[in-house]
Amino acid sequence: MSNIPSNLKYSKDHEWIRVEGEEAFVGITDFAQSQLGDIVFVDITTEGETLAQGDVFGTIEAVKTVSDAFLPVAGEVLELNGALEDAPETVNKDPYGEGWMVKIRLTEPGQLDGLLSADEYAKLIG
Repeated sequence: MSNIPSNLKYSKDHEWIRVEGEEAFVGITDFAQSQLGDIVFVDITTEGETLAQGDVFGTIEAVKTVSDAFLPVAGEVLELNGALEDAPETVNKDPYGEGWMVKIRLTEPGQLDGLLSADEYAKLIG
């Protein structure tokens, strides 16, 4: 059973978002990292950009595949998790904590209402 914290919102693309005031942290879910396998590189070049909901904010390279990471809501990318440069496997070990990918400033907070709850996400991944 995948770990699905109830305090987060989820996208159908397997990203999570943790809102803290007008800012939020975004990463990929435990289910997503388990599907990808061993992550060897996280490439995020969107720092400082304002992206729309569903835009690609970076790519995640695993041993067998490369996967895009999508922003669950519109926002300005304030910061990327520099720790992942040296330790991309952190995403596998702690996807909801130290393995966060970007910190954003919300530009369309209303979009949060369209995201999935933990229960809805659990149903999505079966």
